[in-house]
Amino acid sequence: MRTETETTLDGIRDIKIYQNKQGYRFSVDALLLSSFVNMRHAENIADLGTGSGIIGLLLARKYPGAKVLLVELQRSLYALAERNIVLNNMEERVEVLLADIKDMKETAQPRSYDLVVSNPPFRKPATGCLSLGEERAVARHELRLEFADLAETASHLLKVRGRFSMIFHPERLLEVIDVLRKNRLEPKRSRFVHNDPRAGSKIVLIEAVKEGRPGLKVSSPLFIYDEKGKYTPELNEMYRGEAESPAGRDCD
Repeated sequence: MRTETETTLDGIRDIKIYQNKQGYRFSVDALLLSSFVNMRHAENIADLGTGSGIIGLLLARKYPGAKVLLVELQRSLYALAERNIVLNNMEERVEVLLADIKDMKETAQPRSYDLVVSNPPFRKPATGCLSLGEERAVARHELRLEFADLAETASHLLKVRGRFSMIFHPERLLEVIDVLRKNRLEPKRSRFVHNDPRAGSKIVLIEAVKEGRPGLKVSSPLFIYDEKGKYTPELNEMYRGEAESPAGRDCD
């Protein structure tokens, strides 16, 4: 286990998170994805590729009656997620599993979750700058998990009409839609995220419904910074938790 000097204690809203100084560290993506989820009710949530547990813990706060499973392949991040569950006093509702997401199709009970979320590695190994250090590289590049395997596992875990919410790179959007549909996950809602109003999108948020009817809603774009380089009011609301009341419909 890493020592205290090798980790930092960080926070977002009322969630505290230990992170490795030199390893994979969460970004604004975690806040964007947890805020994008808009189910009115969630009983069983799975966060696939949880890292230090930030998205799953944010959702545990958002849905205080839900049980949350955090799944992580890398032992160093799994150990941090364990610590962070205890740090946030969520041992009764949140647990972490050290597992390969690909193997869960054989080991996990099917149709047992109404919400699955993931901030998966979205760069192929030969594209982009390979992250320094194995922990960050595995989290950001498809070295040990391909999107097709993630989609298959999400479909296996979800109940009919359950939702899969994820964040990905827009360059691969057509591939993502194709793979989701092959796994009976119908894309229903998406939102493109831009650094500022002048920048192209580098992030897309996607929600798919298991065995849902066709029909994709594209929401208005989300801007992180305004023209002056400051967080937009919407981002500030997200950080304060003011835009967190789930208002979505639990149907397809």
